[in-house]
Parts: sequence; C-alpha cells; structure tokens
Amino acid sequence: MPTAPHPQNTDELYRALQENDRRPYGRTRTVTAEELVDAAEQFTEARPLVHALLELQEAYTYGSEPRKSPVVFARLLTLFDEQPDVFDERLRHLLFWRFKWVANALLALPEMPLPSLRQWLTEMRDRYEKAGLGLQPYYGQAYRLAAHVGEDTDPAFELWAGRTRTKLSDCEACEICERALYHLGAGDDERALRTWEPVLAGKESCQEEPARSVSYALLPLLRLGRTDRARELHLTGYRACRRNPAMSGEVGRHLEFCALTGNEARGLELLAENRNLFDDVDSPLDLVSFLTGVEVLLQRVELLGHGDLPAAGYAGRTWTVAGLRAEVRGRAADLAARFDARNGTTAHTDRRTARLDRAPLLDALELTLRARGLDDVAPAAAPAPAPAAVPESLAELIVRARESEERGHPDATACWARLRTLVAAPGYAHPDDPAVGPLVRLRADLLADEAGRVGEKDEFDKAAALWEEAASLYDEAGAPGDAALARACAVLPAGELPEERADGAEAKAAALTAAHAALVRLQEETSDLAPYQEARVLRLRASALGLRLQATRDEEHIAPVLAEVDLLLAFATRHDITGQISGAHLLRASTHALSGDLPTAVAEIDAHLDRLRADGPAWHLPRTLGLRGRLRLGLGDTQAAHADLTEGLRLAADWPSDSVDTARLHDDLAQACMRLGRPDEALRHLSRSAELDLRHGSRTDAFCTYGNAARLSLELGRVEDCIALLDSLLTEPDVAAGEMDDRLVAQLRLYRARALHEGEDLKAATTEFVALAAESAGWDDDPGSHAMIAAETAVLLAESGEFGRAREAADQALAAHARAPRYEQLSSCLRELARLQAQRQGAEGLADALAVLADAGRVADEARAAEYEARDRSLDSALAYEHGRVNAYAGEYETALAALDRALTLLGEPGPDDDHAGEWAECVRLASVVEGLYLERPAPALTRLDAAISHLTPLGHTEETESLASLAAQLRDEG
Repeated sequence: MPTAPHPQNTDELYRALQENDRRPYGRTRTVTAEELVDAAEQFTEARPLVHALLELQEAYTYGSEPRKSPVVFARLLTLFDEQPDVFDERLRHLLFWRFKWVANALLALPEMPLPSLRQWLTEMRDRYEKAGLGLQPYYGQAYRLAAHVGEDTDPAFELWAGRTRTKLSDCEACEICERALYHLGAGDDERALRTWEPVLAGKESCQEEPARSVSYALLPLLRLGRTDRARELHLTGYRACRRNPAMSGEVGRHLEFCALTGNEARGLELLAENRNLFDDVDSPLDLVSFLTGVEVLLQRVELLGHGDLPAAGYAGRTWTVAGLRAEVRGRAADLAARFDARNGTTAHTDRRTARLDRAPLLDALELTLRARGLDDVAPAAAPAPAPAAVPESLAELIVRARESEERGHPDATACWARLRTLVAAPGYAHPDDPAVGPLVRLRADLLADEAGRVGEKDEFDKAAALWEEAASLYDEAGAPGDAALARACAVLPAGELPEERADGAEAKAAALTAAHAALVRLQEETSDLAPYQEARVLRLRASALGLRLQATRDEEHIAPVLAEVDLLLAFATRHDITGQISGAHLLRASTHALSGDLPTAVAEIDAHLDRLRADGPAWHLPRTLGLRGRLRLGLGDTQAAHADLTEGLRLAADWPSDSVDTARLHDDLAQACMRLGRPDEALRHLSRSAELDLRHGSRTDAFCTYGNAARLSLELGRVEDCIALLDSLLTEPDVAAGEMDDRLVAQLRLYRARALHEGEDLKAATTEFVALAAESAGWDDDPGSHAMIAAETAVLLAESGEFGRAREAADQALAAHARAPRYEQLSSCLRELARLQAQRQGAEGLADALAVLADAGRVADEARAAEYEARDRSLDSALAYEHGRVNAYAGEYETALAALDRALTLLGEPGPDDDHAGEWAECVRLASVVEGLYLERPAPALTRLDAAISHLTPLGHTEETESLASLAAQLRDEG
C-alpha cells in the first residue's frame, strides 16, 4: 500500500525525501523510501535517484535490515563509476562514508564468508587510496573485524588507534566507544570508564551514542561500586533505545543489567515493552546480542522459582518464562555457532557463555520508583500473608476463619483466601462435621468476605448485591443471625450510592438517614443475634450517622452520632468485645474531628492508645496511631504527626498490610515529610503507598498516588525517574486495553509529556502533547483542562519552529478558555509563544507575535474584569515586559523601551519584603540593554541602572543587583 503520493517532478521528490527523513526509523520510513526510489527512476536525471538510494540505504541500516543495505550501495557505486560528475562533494563524501556501513552490514550476516568480508575491506582500502583519502577509517573497520572474529585484536587496535583521524573517520563518540570496549575486553573497567566519560557525560554524541556506550558501561560501573551512576544511566540509556530494532543489542544489555541487580520484575516489564524486537530485528548479530540478554534475564527469573510466570516473546503464542527461555536459548546458541563457524573461532559462543555465567552483582538496586518483586507481576494477585499458624485440617481452618472474623482479627483474610482456593479446586470435599456446618454456609462466608473487600474499594452496588446473596445462602444454611448481619451490611453500601450517582450531599444524607432507620428496625426485629453480631449492627448504625455527618458537616448531626457511639461502647463493654470497644473509641474521636474539635479528638485518641497498649487488640494500634498522626497534621504539629505515623508504620509490619491500611500510613507520611521539607522521603512513601494499593486491587487509588509521585519527582528535578515511572504505569495491561479511567490516564500522559519536555526530548514531548490536545478537545465537561493542554501544546510546537500549528493550538486554547477561564496559564503560554516567534523570526515574525500578545492582552482584560488575582506575576506587567522583549527581538527598540518603562510603572519600585524585586530588576536590566546597547544611549541607561542598584541595595536585595552591576560595568567599559 502506498504511504505517500507519487511525486510527479523532482521538486516533489526532494520534498518527499525531506519529509521521510523526519520520520522515525522503522517500516513506515523504509517502505516510503522504497517507493521514492521507484519514483526517482522515472526521471532522466541521475541525481534524484542517488538521493533516493542514499535515503533507502539509511532506512535499511538504521531499521536493522543489513541484508538489503549492501544491495542498495552496489547500485550507488555503479552510478558513481558510470557518472562520477553526478556526485558533488557532499554526495561523494556520503558515498565513501557508507563503505563502512556495508562493512558492518556484511559483518552482521553469518552466511557471508569471512574471505568476502576481507575482500570488501580491500575494496574499501583501494577505493580510498585511489581517491586520495586517509586510511584511518579502513583500519577502524579492520579492527572491528578482528574484534568480531576474536583474533589478532591487539595489533589491529594499534594500527587503527595510532592513526590520525580524517573527515571520513567515525564520529568521536563512536570511536571513544570502540576504544573503551577494547579496554573492557582486556578486563580494565577503570580505564574503559575513563575513556567513555566524554560520551557518558553527554559531551560527545551521535545517532547511536551515548545509548550504545551506556549499555556497555552499566556492568563496569556496578563492579566499581558506582551504583548511583549506573542507575541514572540505565534510566536515560534505556529510554533512548527501547523498541528500536537497530538498538536491540543495547536493549538486551539493559535486560541483563536488571537481572543482575535484583530487578527481575522490571526486566520482565521491559521485555514486554520490547516484544516487537523478537520479530523486527533482521540483523543476526544484533539478534544474538538481544537474545542473550533476554536469556540472562529469563534464566535468573527461573532460578528464583518463577519459571511459570508469563513472559512476552515471539508472536503467535503465549509464553512462560521457562518456555521462552528454552526457545531463546536454542535460537541464540545456533546464531552464535553460525558466527563461530564462519569465523573459525569460538568467540561468540564464549561471549554468550560469559554473560550467562555472570552471578548477580547486587541483591537489590532500586532502579525506579516502582520497587516491585516477581510476586507482584504474577497474573493473579499475590496471596495474602499466611497467619501465624494455619491449621492443616480443613475443618480447623474453617473454624479458625470464623473465629478470626468474629474478633476482627487480621488472620481472617488469609484464612478466607486459603479456603476460597480450596473450595474452587476440582474435587473439593466438604468436611462432615457439625462444628463446620454445611457447604452452603461456607459459601455464604466466602461471599461475605468478598463483599467486605469490594465495599472497601467503594464498589457499592456490587458490595450490596454480594451481601444480599450471602444473606440468602445463610438463610438456606439455617444461620438466621448471620443472615440478618449480612442484610445489615448490605444497607450501608446502598446508602453510599446517591453521592456516587452525583445526586449531591443532600441525597446522600437522606439515604444514610434511611439506612440508619433500616438498621434500627432490623435490630429490633431480629431476636437471635449473637453478641458479636449485635455489636456489628450497632457499629453499622453509628457508621451510617458518621457518614451522614461527613457528608453534611451539619452541627445538628453531631449529637446523634455520639449517642450511637455510646450505645455501641456500652454494649461492647458489657459483652467484653474488645474489637468493638476500640471501634467505638475511634468513631468518637473521628466524630470530634469531623465537628472541628481536633484537640478533643486527640485527647480521645491519647486515652484510647493507652487502653490498646494495655488490653489490645494490638492490630488496632497502627490505624489508631495513623488517625492521631492525621489529627496532629491538622493541628500543625507536623513533627509529632511524623512520629505517630512512623510508629504506626513500624507496628503495621506485624500484620497484613490491607488489614491495617499500611498504604494510608505511607500516604500520610508523605504529606508529613513534605511539610518537614523532606521531599525525597515523601516520594518514597508515595511510591510504597501506591504499590500497596496496586497489590490490593485498588488500582484507581494506586494510579492517583503514583500520579502524585510523578508530579513530585518532576518538581524535584528527577526527570528520568518520573518518565520511567510513567512509562511503567502506561504499559499496564488495563491501561493499554482502555479499561482504566481515561481522564486519569490522560493526566499521567500529561505528566509524562512535561517530563519529556523537561528532559529535552522535544520531539517526543510535542508528539504526546499534540495527541493529548486532540483527545481533550472532546472533553465537553472539562474545557478548562483542554485550554491548558492546548496552550502548552502551542508552546512546544513553537519551540519546534512550527508556528502555524502553534497558532492553531493557541486558538483552540482560547476557545476552550472562553468556556472555562484559565487566565494565568493561558496568558503565560501566549506570552511564551509570542517570544519564541519573535526570537526565531525577528522582524519577519513581529506581526504574528504581536497578534498573539493581543490575545494575551484580552485575557488580561478579562481577568481584570473578573477581579481575578494572579498567584504569580501580574498579568499586565508580565504582558508589558513581553511586549518589550518581542519588539527588541524584532529590532523595534524604541517601542521595546516604551513597553519596558510601562512594565516598570505597573510593577512599582519594590520594598524590602516585596517578592517581585527580581522581576523589577530584570525589567530594569532589559530596558538598560535596549537603551544603552541597541539604541546606543549609555548615559541614561547608566542613570537607570545606578538608580536601581541604589534602591535595591539598602533593602537587602543584593542578589538582584548583581546582573545590574555587571551590565553597568560593561556600559562604562564600552563608553
């Protein structure tokens, strides 16, 4: 299928070639390049065909199709021999450069005989000598062949490395990598890393670098103890090579790095992201390197006892780790053997063996904000932690589960999970034991447990239905008390539904009032409730009124809650039901907190903690400390709150995390850490909170918390951490399948786009922003978000030099802003768009830039009319300043100076405590540059600067005066 219109003349062909050159390497670019070669052959001129063949060879080379590259080059060489005049200096340079591409392509094909490789190098040398070109590039290729074969490497290295570079030598970055690999092969990690440093530091780069060097440097860094550097380079380096067939070997080395640092789960995640490489890599040499890295990972996972985990492999079937490992081992060993047979050595098999025999270098290196183990990537949720002593006997297990449930003991969760597995297994035989009762009662128990877990995820409809189903089974089992309790439990989720259906707080309050009344009736009408069952109904009654108070915050609703709590406390005390006694005290403290009386709530908790420590239950301590921590946060006692939450987290380690809400403790600790100025610690707690939510099936909560972690990591400048986290989340199966809330996913993608921009990956960031802007245009219920996204998209398009598309995006933002104003954000983006256009296009872009500023002016007018107060800069003074910059870029210096004077007037001279001193000083500086340098009026500019310095210095704004003093000195020197 054609991918582009057929060019009808050479101008159209060259435009099509330029457009294709902007595409990423891959099948689309390659197919288009093939079509353009066909199109070029229709013209009588040879030069268009030369350009098209060069583009096609590049597409094959970087698209990992080495078999096709030499064929295209043979046509180019024939054209050069027959029509040398067609090749100008640039085309001639490209032709001779690509001798090296062909040498590398032939090297990568085991079916190509070794004499043919040497013959091609002889052809290259002869051609270079005939053209009067230096032979350093030839010796570079000779060394690569020697290193590949594994013979005569040292003399070949000396012949190459000792020669002077020529204009046809590989780039500095590539040559640095080859030298470093030579030292690495000699076992000198330290020297290899010293050699690599200019590339790893970003001082030298090219199409393949630093990604190639990074992948090789990871293990030497670990061996030398430089773990932080290895972690940093893994994150940046992996992103540069993922899913790229031409860099499959690099991907394989990143997988190996994960396997050797205790990050097997991340390795499987990255393998899934690169599943395309199994089928898209056509280079046998790249493929054997990739497959060996895959095998290192799978071997490690299988060794840890997880060979039955699913793994992403060759298309057309599903794979387990063990099955894929066997397949990969066979294919990679065969490829290595073919290379060795061609070369007459054992070098490739030996290198594979060395990689596979490496022991892990670290037990655990935290690579990303998602610290996950292999248990977390199992297809089903990991089983709950086992209770202290699970009975071997099925009857004893059922009795233990029911006793734990009655007491509210955390062991109940694991017992029910075990029973659920046993009952679902084929051939389950229910015990014939009066103490256990019939199977239908056990099925009711399991439904009740499931209903409770579903309710905790706020799936109220489903929870209510499950409770009703459990009640019916209890009736069938002849357990009226259990049936009545299940029906009582069904009442409360039903009372939660009105708010979920967006009918508002009043409807929810009415529903909860009705739910309370229904619970009272049910208790009055049921005569055979056991004490623990009646206590739970009383707890439900108090909870219903507590939820009503939470929804309304109505003072009249406080006393009824406290009255119900008193009933519960009296009943539980009379029957010595310690769990419900504790629950009553917690409800009372929460009620005082909801009423705004935090000191009384804290006092209640203080007394309750003393009782818990003396009488138990011990598993209530983490939640109670967590509640006191939150209350103390509300009172502003952050240090004490941090201490409570930390102690709660320490005690929570003794219990299953879902039973003591460990995720909430981590989340609250993150808030405390932020207030204490410890953002890195906060980030760790956010990540752990999210992962716990994920393990317990609360995926929406988990993704929201991870979103907060991503935003915080970006604010901390940890850009690669942010991107790695979001990449991991956005490849989760339910996200890829569109099952996760689309707005939440869009928010994560927005954070990722901003992180990509911050990480200077403008192309990827712009692509994501454009997609988000198109998607958010359909959010009729949220035009404000579309306004923000479209405005940011406009800025990125402008940074890319696409000012026409940027203007279109800005118009979308303005249209959405008209429906849901975003004054500050939109004004800022419009000003930046105008600045970029004036800076890039000068006088030519002035009219368009001023039109954008006019739009920003209307936004400022609207904000003023709406009495909107900007949180950051004044919209009017910022706009005046931007008028100054834009006109200065366009050479309209008098207009620029007048605009800057207006900005200074709007700002007013700063006082000692003013936070706009920096903005005012920058206005003075730019006005002085325009006046003193561009308009060549240094005297008034110096007067302006001296006055500003004299004003700012006594006020203590010394930092703001530095740039002003420097400019004044420059003007005096030039005067």
